[in-house]
Amino acid sequence: MNGNGAPREEFARDARIGLCESKRKWLPARHLYDAVGSVLFEAITYLPEYGLTRADHRVLRRAAGPLRGYIRGQALTIAELGSGSGTKTRLVLEALVPDLVRSYCPIDISSEALERCRQELGDLVPVLPYHGAYVDGVRSMRESRPADVPLMLLFLGSSIGNLGPDDRGSFLASLRSALRPGDYFLIGFDLVKPKSDLLRAYDDPTGVTAAFNRNVLGRVNRELGASFDLDSFSHLVRYDEAERRVEMHLLATRDQSVPIPLAGATCDIRSGETIWTESSYKFERAEIGNAMQEAGFRQLATWVDEEWPLLEGLWLAD
Repeated sequence: MNGNGAPREEFARDARIGLCESKRKWLPARHLYDAVGSVLFEAITYLPEYGLTRADHRVLRRAAGPLRGYIRGQALTIAELGSGSGTKTRLVLEALVPDLVRSYCPIDISSEALERCRQELGDLVPVLPYHGAYVDGVRSMRESRPADVPLMLLFLGSSIGNLGPDDRGSFLASLRSALRPGDYFLIGFDLVKPKSDLLRAYDDPTGVTAAFNRNVLGRVNRELGASFDLDSFSHLVRYDEAERRVEMHLLATRDQSVPIPLAGATCDIRSGETIWTESSYKFERAEIGNAMQEAGFRQLATWVDEEWPLLEGLWLAD
């Protein structure tokens, strides 16, 4: 799970393609995070079954101090892809300000998330948000910052796990091309753990994750003028052990034919059919190093939480 928003035009296009034109129905995971979805996801992070957020806090508390030892030269700019509430980011900033940080630049396509960052972190450092796509934001900073000012890019938690292997490789390579040699990249990866733990994390007995999942169709109703009957969809979680991938689906419990006016198309879905709303890949440590090296990064340090296996790594753009 991660935490981003998306413009309505993009949402309408994806709804038309994924719900109306594709043989296998799907919606990109980023559309889970409107204002309602973001609040529900924040609630998920407090659930005892969802250990990732607490693990990330523990790892970053350990890593924040040692980060100073890897920074060379003068103060840097810190940028972040999808900062969420900014709670984890504060652990990093507090360890490095005031002498090692010039400014903090959250990058997000959600203006609400950017404003939240300004409110939550503006007391520590100047906040200079970039409203747009991740790689575009990093590329903009490459062009705008002075030649002698390095960047530390943050991608905390395990949002990288929402991308499949091919997309993940091209995304990491695109980020590397947008960075300068000598820039830093602090990125998190959720590691493989028992299937039972993963299923509980994505299908909590309280039903918060189910509400979070159904809300994406509520968003289609609110923003695109559709009329999906949310009570006719069940929250379904699967774990594909071969792919090391948790999948979230919405399972239709009756036939529906739902016009989506602002997408200019109709979704016909039959009972027993699913809408695939999120993939969350889990990683082996060896594959992380290989993927980062192939994308052009050199490992400087890693920190791992043993209670809920999660890795945060600091890498250098070669």
